[in-house]
Amino acid sequence: MRSNSWLKDAIIYQVYPQTFQDSNGDGIGDFQGLVRRLDYIQELGVDVIWLNPCFDSPFGDAGYDIRDFYKIAPRYGDEADLSDLVEAAHARGIKVILDLVAGHTSMDNPWFLEEAANPKSPEANRYIWKNRDFDPKLGPKKGDFVSNFFWYQPALNFGYAVPTEAWQDSVDAPGPQKNRAELRRIMAYWFDRGCDGFRVDMAGAMVKPSDPQALAETIRLWQEMRVWIDATYPDKLLFAEWSHPVQAINAGFDLDFIMHFNVPGYPSLFFNGVGAIPNKEGPCYFDREGRGSLEVFRKAYSEQLDGTRGQGFVSLPVANHDFQRLRCGARSWDELRCAWVFFMTQAGPPTIYYGEEIGMRYVEDAPAKEGSTLQGITAANAGTLDLGERAGTRTPMQWDDSDNAGFSTASESELYLPIDSDPERPTVAKQEADPNSLLHFVRELVRLRKSHPALGSEGSYTILNPVEQSYPMVYMRELNGLRYLIALNPSAVRQSISLAVDGSLGEFLLNQGCQWAGGQGMLRVDVERFSYSIVEVQTE
Repeated sequence: MRSNSWLKDAIIYQVYPQTFQDSNGDGIGDFQGLVRRLDYIQELGVDVIWLNPCFDSPFGDAGYDIRDFYKIAPRYGDEADLSDLVEAAHARGIKVILDLVAGHTSMDNPWFLEEAANPKSPEANRYIWKNRDFDPKLGPKKGDFVSNFFWYQPALNFGYAVPTEAWQDSVDAPGPQKNRAELRRIMAYWFDRGCDGFRVDMAGAMVKPSDPQALAETIRLWQEMRVWIDATYPDKLLFAEWSHPVQAINAGFDLDFIMHFNVPGYPSLFFNGVGAIPNKEGPCYFDREGRGSLEVFRKAYSEQLDGTRGQGFVSLPVANHDFQRLRCGARSWDELRCAWVFFMTQAGPPTIYYGEEIGMRYVEDAPAKEGSTLQGITAANAGTLDLGERAGTRTPMQWDDSDNAGFSTASESELYLPIDSDPERPTVAKQEADPNSLLHFVRELVRLRKSHPALGSEGSYTILNPVEQSYPMVYMRELNGLRYLIALNPSAVRQSISLAVDGSLGEFLLNQGCQWAGGQGMLRVDVERFSYSIVEVQTE
C-alpha cells in the first residue's frame, strides 16, 4: 500500500464549482462560496473534496480547455482565494484535490498561439502538428493538429508509441520530454500551494494512438510521475479518470473510478434510459420492474478489486458531471435509498457528487452550457460518443427556499444554469429539518461505514447470488473475522433467496423490509419492494 493508505477510510465529495455556491452575486459559484459551505460538507463526513477544473480557461468545455495552468480562472477568485479554501478545508481535516487536464489545452493557450505563429519552427513541438503548411496569419484549422475530445482542444504531444508518419514523434523526442517536464512543474506549483493532489482527466489517453502499445507507454509515463511524486511530495494523491483501475493503479494512481466507459458494469447497474447516457444494453439492475442482471457488474468489479487489492482503490461514484444523476426519470425516493445502501457498502472509497445526498434530479430540459452537449463527439479513450445533455446534471446546488435556492443573489437571468424549476425540488434546509430525509439517511450510512471497517475499502467483497438469480442482491463484506451480509432489492417486486452461509445472524445495523430466517449453514431472506438490510453474521 502506498503512503496514502488513510484513503481507505475516506469519503470523497465532488464539487462542480460553477454551481455549488456563489459568494459575490455574479451567478457563478466560486471558492469563497465553497468556503462558506465547508461546515456542511464536514458534517456529511467528507474527507476529500475534488474540484472540477478551476484554471484560467475560455470555457469552451466548462474549464477542461485550459488557457493557463498557473492561473486561477477569475470567475472562481484568485490564488489567495484558493489558499483560503485549502486552509479552511485543512482546518476541518478535509483535503482538496484539483482537476488536472494533462493531455490537452485550449486553442488560446499561449503555448499553442506561439507554435501556430511559427509552425515550422523546430521548437513547435509541444503539440502534434499533422500539417504545418497553413498560413500563420490565418491560423490553423481543424485537421491541422491532433485534438482530444472537442476539436478545439489541441492535444499536448506525449509522443507515439510506434510512429508511422513523419509528423509523429516518439515518446523520447524533445517535444514529449518537454511536456513531461512541464507536467511536473504544474503539479509542483500547486502542491507547493497546499493542493493535496489531482484527479487527472483522460489519464489513460496520453500517448498516441489508442492501442496496446500506446497504453503501455502511457502507463510508463505515469509510473515515472509517481516515482517523482513519491520522492518529492510523498503525501500527495493521484486520482485517475481512466475507468480501468487495474491499469490506472498499476500506472501509479492511488484511486480510479469505474464509470461509463472502458471497464463495463456501471451503466448496467444504474442507467435507466433517461439522461446524458442512455443505457442501450437493456434494463438496468436498479430498475423498479426487476428486469436487470448482476453479471456484467459482478465480473468486472471482482476483476478490478482482485487486480488492485493492496495497491490502490476502486471507487463507484454516486453520479458525476459527465452523466445523469441517480435521481432521473421515474426513479423514486425509495429507490434512491436502496441505491445509497449499495454505494456506501462497496469495497472502495465512496465518491459523492454534490447534491446527490439530497436527491437532486437530472433536469431534462436544462439548456446547453459550455460544451455540455456531446452528440457525435469522438473521445480518444471512449470511442465515438452518442450522448445526451450533460447540463442537466450540473444545475445549481439547492440550499433552501430563498431566491435561486440559496445558490446566488444574482438575477435569475445571470445564473450559470437555471435552478431546477420543480416546485417540489429538495433542499438542504428542508432535509435538515426532517429526521427521515435522504440527507440524514446518507449521514447515517457514512457513520455506519466509518464505524464498521468490514464495510469499508479493506474488507473482502463477495456477491453470493447464483448466476441464475439476480434479485435480491446479497453480498458479504468481511474483515478481521467480522462479517456482514448486505441484501438489496431495488425493484418493486417482492423477492426471496436462499444462500449457503456459515454462521448465525447477529446485530442488524440497518433493516428495511427484509425478513431473515434459517440456520445450520443455510439462510433465507424475503424482501419487500425497495428494501435493504445490513446484518452481522456470527461464527457458530
